[in-house]
Amino acid sequence: MKNNNTQSSGLIIHIATPFILAAICMGIIMIALIKPSDKLQRYKGLVFMDELRLDPENINSGLIIKDNKIETDDKDYTSDKGTVIRPVYAEHYADLYCDSFETTVPVYWGSDIELFEIGACQSSGSSVFGEAGNSVVSAHVNTYFAELDKLDTGDKITVKTNYGRFVYTVRETISFKDTDKRYVIPTEDTRLTLYTCSKDIFGASDQRIGVICDLTESKYYVTEEVR
Repeated sequence: MKNNNTQSSGLIIHIATPFILAAICMGIIMIALIKPSDKLQRYKGLVFMDELRLDPENINSGLIIKDNKIETDDKDYTSDKGTVIRPVYAEHYADLYCDSFETTVPVYWGSDIELFEIGACQSSGSSVFGEAGNSVVSAHVNTYFAELDKLDTGDKITVKTNYGRFVYTVRETISFKDTDKRYVIPTEDTRLTLYTCSKDIFGASDQRIGVICDLTESKYYVTEEVR
């Protein structure tokens, strides 16, 4: 009787073992598939971590790039004081001009891989042009900031928005490691900080180059209602 029971138990184990192993393998595969997805979601959350990234009605619909036509003609009615218009995330809200740059540089509010492909990006933790503080703008060294290393002390940079025009003068050139945050944090003085990666023929560099500029002229556009 014991032999029969032993044989039955052995047969059951023999039959069940492949199913148990298959279940374990499936579990491992599912975990392997879920883990990268979790990491991707966390990375996506970090990339888009910005309270201004989307219009309220478009939450969870993805990155929305808002392209604006920036008025390039100087207005007849301007004032030394005025009101800024705060942009939403991924909005093209300014154009940057400089004699050293071959092209006009569009400036987008916020930092994102897609935005870096079409212009310069301004940190949404920095000050909007026309506000007191540090306005921090960066771009790829092989595209929009390819000539940034040509800037020198005393050079003029003009930023145009649909609410005003601002002229900055280069105070100093800077070079720093990508882990050094002293140039990109908020400041009490009003300045413009431009930076990009240092050119490196061997690939990506952890060295950054840039300029710090003082605001030397502000002209806010005056609307017809307040003339």
